[in-house]
Amino acid sequence: MLGICVCLCAVFTHVLSQEAEEPISYTCTEGYEYDSSREQCRDIDECALLDDACKGGMQCINHFGGYLCLPKSAVIYISKEGEQVPLPDPVPPAPAVPPSQPQVPRVNSGGQRVPQGGRTIRCAPGFTADDQNLCRDIDECATGRHTCGPEQTCVNTRGSYTCQCPSGYQRNGDHCTDVNECDVQSPCQHHCYNLIGSFLCQCDHGYELAQDMVSCQDIDECSLSSYMCQYQCVNSPGSYSCECPQGYQLQGNRLCQDINECETGTHNCQDDETCWNYYGGFRCYPRNPCEAPYTQTSENRCICRSQIDCQGLPPSIVYKYMSIQADRTVPADIFQIQATNIYANTHNTFRIKSGNEAGEFFLRRSSNVSAMLVLTKPLSGPREYVVDLEMITHHLTMNYRSSSLLRLTVIVGPYAF
Repeated sequence: MLGICVCLCAVFTHVLSQEAEEPISYTCTEGYEYDSSREQCRDIDECALLDDACKGGMQCINHFGGYLCLPKSAVIYISKEGEQVPLPDPVPPAPAVPPSQPQVPRVNSGGQRVPQGGRTIRCAPGFTADDQNLCRDIDECATGRHTCGPEQTCVNTRGSYTCQCPSGYQRNGDHCTDVNECDVQSPCQHHCYNLIGSFLCQCDHGYELAQDMVSCQDIDECSLSSYMCQYQCVNSPGSYSCECPQGYQLQGNRLCQDINECETGTHNCQDDETCWNYYGGFRCYPRNPCEAPYTQTSENRCICRSQIDCQGLPPSIVYKYMSIQADRTVPADIFQIQATNIYANTHNTFRIKSGNEAGEFFLRRSSNVSAMLVLTKPLSGPREYVVDLEMITHHLTMNYRSSSLLRLTVIVGPYAF
């Protein structure tokens, strides 16, 4: 309830003429008019004279020397000998006050000045009257007139105050208790763990927290390292998988293993052909590799029986096949050649007769009857190299020499695995 205390006093001025023969005139304070019948100043009722004195639904309250525009719920009190009584309506005329009578300001019990006339304002709880007799809000937080607990924060409001708890807590009387956000709102996309005054979000395997710390985003494992997969890494939501090229199959989770099409029967070689597997594929070679004037004596050996036709040619050719990975570290021992027949009083030498024009190979003699073919340059595939390795035998007692040829086909796979 809004209470307003108003006290204004009418003052009139008795002006005496300087000369006895001039008539007496009276002048009233603004808001009053002179009543000649009563010979005193009488209050003017502006609320009755003015048609639209107050706007916005406010009620017009006349008082001594003026008027007030107040809400319709406002009640005005008049101080009278220590008591407060409602202001009668309409307001009675103000009595005349002799000009010689002094006006002494009154002070209430709170040390505040009370306007002349004895009227004082009564304020609602949470408000107090100021020196101008207006109701002002009391800041309970600044004055310490609140009941908030030590862990609570006092927030002043108009006419009152509130006690607030820190984020992650809720008010429980004079105390603040933890809020279990995981039960209240489930803020996390995957997993929520309550903490004192807060909460923590965690994601499923293969996901990580986004910048908002509540959403989960996929981890691109393939971008983390080039060693995730031996050939190709394929990312998927929450995981990844490894893939191998054609001719290979996945071994374990990341390695690629060559498929032996010759053993699995997935080749297309004919009956008169031999299937030879290499890294990443297969080749079909004739079961009889011998060409005239050579004839086949065993699965991989050809002999020239005509001395006339075989003049200048090696008497025999042995066919061998091997496969290596691409980009192999060099130098690397890849194939050993060894004499099948060992004779006394003989000396053997070894050489690369053909197929080494770019110097990819080197033949190192190991003993009198064997030599090692060494790879000197990394080879790229898929590619096929045919290298003729020759062994020359010197017969020391009979003073003649003979030779044999090993035709080695080296197939380089397309990858380094």
